[in-house]
Amino acid sequence: MRGQAWRALLLVLALALADAAAGRFVVEKNSIQVTSPDELKGKYECAIGNFGVPQYGGTLHGWVEYPKSNRKGCQSFDQFDISFKPKKAGGRPNFVLVDRGECFFTVKAWNAQNAGAAAVLVVDDKSEPLITMDNPEEGKEHLENITIPSVLITKKLGDQLKKSAEAGDMLSVLLDWRESLPHPDERVEYEFWTNSNDECGPKCDMQMDFVKNFRGTAQVLEKKGYTQFTPHYITWYCPETFVTSKQCKSQCINHGRYCAPDPEQDFSQGYDGKDVVIQNLHQICVFKIANETGKPWLWWDYVHDFALRCPMKDKKYTHDCASDVIKSLGLDLEKVNKCVGDTEADEENEILKTEQDSQIGHGKRGDVTILPTLVINNRQYRGKLDKVAVLKAICSGFEETTEPAICLSEDIQTNECLDNNGGCWLDTANNVTACKDTFRGRVCECPIVKGVKFVGDGYTHCEASGIGRCEISNGGCWQETKDGKTISACSNEVSEGCKCPAGFKGDGVKSCEDIDECREKLFCQCKGCSCKNTWGSYECSCGDEKMLYMREHDTCISKEGTTATVGWSFLWVIFFGLVFAGVGAYAVYKYRLRSYMDSEIRAIMAQYMPLDSQEGANQQHHVAHADDI
Repeated sequence: MRGQAWRALLLVLALALADAAAGRFVVEKNSIQVTSPDELKGKYECAIGNFGVPQYGGTLHGWVEYPKSNRKGCQSFDQFDISFKPKKAGGRPNFVLVDRGECFFTVKAWNAQNAGAAAVLVVDDKSEPLITMDNPEEGKEHLENITIPSVLITKKLGDQLKKSAEAGDMLSVLLDWRESLPHPDERVEYEFWTNSNDECGPKCDMQMDFVKNFRGTAQVLEKKGYTQFTPHYITWYCPETFVTSKQCKSQCINHGRYCAPDPEQDFSQGYDGKDVVIQNLHQICVFKIANETGKPWLWWDYVHDFALRCPMKDKKYTHDCASDVIKSLGLDLEKVNKCVGDTEADEENEILKTEQDSQIGHGKRGDVTILPTLVINNRQYRGKLDKVAVLKAICSGFEETTEPAICLSEDIQTNECLDNNGGCWLDTANNVTACKDTFRGRVCECPIVKGVKFVGDGYTHCEASGIGRCEISNGGCWQETKDGKTISACSNEVSEGCKCPAGFKGDGVKSCEDIDECREKLFCQCKGCSCKNTWGSYECSCGDEKMLYMREHDTCISKEGTTATVGWSFLWVIFFGLVFAGVGAYAVYKYRLRSYMDSEIRAIMAQYMPLDSQEGANQQHHVAHADDI
């Protein structure tokens, strides 16, 4: 009876998944470049395996070997006395080419890794589009311990490589993951599709180990704004014809709308699938409420603490235990319960409905069908669910030079600026360099030092520019000090360039030479003058001590007479100026007064006797009337 129930559930899930398959699963890829032999040179696509550690953001160059025995890699290579370790220390690593079939992909990778291979190239056994090599449910030791990358290549490319290898050619291949994940800006958005079920075997154990190990790193990245994290949970729905079945009722909530498989794959004991859905819903709501309070990173604490305090094996996988964990983290339990809603209601749950919609791919992003799955910058991560491996993938999602310091640590990547300064420009005197180490590799970019921007190509030349540039290496200009006096060819009044100051000549960069004004007779040419050259200037004196040298006029004048003459002349000029101003003002006053009086007198007289102008007007008036008659 138990087997019949299990087969019925499988049928239900098969129907649900078949309907979901109308979506689109995207195979995540990287590039494989054959660098030799010449006839195979070029770039090809390969599919990233969903296990091991792909080198996101980086490359791996090696020789390809196609073993004469154990060509499917299903047995230990030690049995055939085959090793893929480099023959000499520091040699280029070796990749092993194996055929698909007879055993799990993880077994092939595990055997190749143990034999010293740096990567595994699996050749497809039929002509078809590339597929994703997934990890099996069993074989936990392989999932946890595989640390080399694995890729699947097409049958066509694989046959060409095998033929070349058997002919004795040297096969050189570059695996390139630099563009496997988008890296548009200074923040990485990533999602973790997971499950609250802790009894699903190796995958569940792997999920919880990842949460435990990655929690601290994730919270630091989130708190400092480097990342934006969102958790998600996969649910299925029960086809309408099976909604009233015992299986759907035990595995689904909200009348078959949201379902999960039985944790123990046994309907007669333990927890049911609907218990998993309800706890998944709790975890989503915890994130929602924590995010609203500005602390989305509390989700990591809740999931970690719930797994420790409320495991299925201890029969504590309950609503009450979940409530205790929520309260211990200072979250509003009432808001969380309101978010969860009525799981028995015959209606949609908006939270879970949104989750189901999010499973469907769009653009370059495919459907989420594998648990667990990380989606980084809208691309699905492939590889081992391991703290360092995932962190490397996240670091590859930052735009160059914007990644946090943790991405540049020795455990994550190699500092390429340490070796020969990365081939970039370097000012050894001031320890200023254009080399910037990034997770994806070094860049040669002129730096900003103490607020001063350097400009140039970054490789052979960088020069300080703008205000304050003279404070940094003197702007790359000439500078010299003599007798406690410092003179420079750099000026903050211009944004670039070097110019020797007055009294010097030269290019301003390498040298500025003092001009001898006396010898070149540029100044101090007055009669009786004596010239003495100084560094950057000159001194001129008059032969007579009673004479004073006027530098701006290049002449000598008397110290005594000059002062008196100049003083009295100045006073006389002021005096006569005041006199003329007074006389002019008086004349203007008299003229305006006389004009005013004349106008007043004429107005008074006009009241008592006709003036000449009035008589003339009257005469004209009479003449006009005579003409009319």
